[in-house]
Amino acid sequence: MPESSIVVRPEPEDSGFYTASSRLQAAGLTGALAIFEEAAALVPLPKPPQPIVIADYGASTAHNSLLPICAAIDVLRKRTRHDHSTLVVHTDVPDNDFTAMWRTLAEDPDSYLAKDAATFASAVGRSFYAQILPSSSVNLGWSSYAIQWLSKVPSPIPDHIQVAYSTDEDVRAKYARQAAHDWHEFIAFRGRELCPGGRLVVMTMAVDDDGEFGYRPMFAALLDALDELQGAGLVTAEEIRRMCVPVVGRKAADFFTPFAPSGRFEQLQIDHLEVFDAEDRFWSQYQSDKDEKTFGRQWASFVRASVFPTFASALDGGVADARTGQFLDQLEAGVATRLAASPEQMQIPLAHLVLIKRPKPR
Repeated sequence: MPESSIVVRPEPEDSGFYTASSRLQAAGLTGALAIFEEAAALVPLPKPPQPIVIADYGASTAHNSLLPICAAIDVLRKRTRHDHSTLVVHTDVPDNDFTAMWRTLAEDPDSYLAKDAATFASAVGRSFYAQILPSSSVNLGWSSYAIQWLSKVPSPIPDHIQVAYSTDEDVRAKYARQAAHDWHEFIAFRGRELCPGGRLVVMTMAVDDDGEFGYRPMFAALLDALDELQGAGLVTAEEIRRMCVPVVGRKAADFFTPFAPSGRFEQLQIDHLEVFDAEDRFWSQYQSDKDEKTFGRQWASFVRASVFPTFASALDGGVADARTGQFLDQLEAGVATRLAASPEQMQIPLAHLVLIKRPKPR
């Protein structure tokens, strides 16, 4: 990937495959549901006919948004008339698979459209690292597994595919600066878009106090499988050099940085922050059934949906390269085989945040 190339959060070759393979992420939302419900119970509401606006930042196929938004709407209905309209705005980058998103909203039994006749859906195809909605228009915001994706790739990673495990201090510093810039931009524009008293709940990848990014067995399997594919002549060393996972985990202190020293930024204030290790549900299942092949297959399927399209974009022909299908299939099989051969629990550091927009002091 060239320096400063734009990062697009990957939509795989089959977005239905992504939805099915993102169950690990969806399961990780459980702890955030209560936080989002509390936010829905506390935000000021507009008077009808002005709609209540819920923004979903980084929607992808909307699969991971359905349960939280349904839960929030249930809370809101207890506070206002059942015919008070709610507008849900799903946002993502322009080349997101919005067709798959609309299909999810129309067909998934968990869709809020099937449960609340006064709720309406819309979409915005722009990066959330800019202002994408009118100022003071959003009452309640949601973002899950989105802001860890960098807006740009600062540079190739010479010794790994994930910067957290690189020993190149210069490269690590470049990624840290980009991550700080992106977080600054994300919250600056959300501060403008939220109504006074509005709240934004964010769930994202994190690192613990020791800087641990997690997923070590998965990355070891990925690197070994890529090396095998290079040895077999399917991909070149230069193509692998261009491959990376352009996501970052942030420490608790990183989230607070833009708010120093006053504790507020663009009228936003962090009301809640928790960094924790999420459950590896595939490991929990393995502990019960002792089926190592299923464990390896589930993790390989998850990582294929999450990051393999980014790897495919580094092939000489990009995602349209004639080798793409074979590359994805063999890489998935290689990861599955390695993880099945030695099942190991993944550490999954995550963060939950709640941001509130405080009124301007008089």
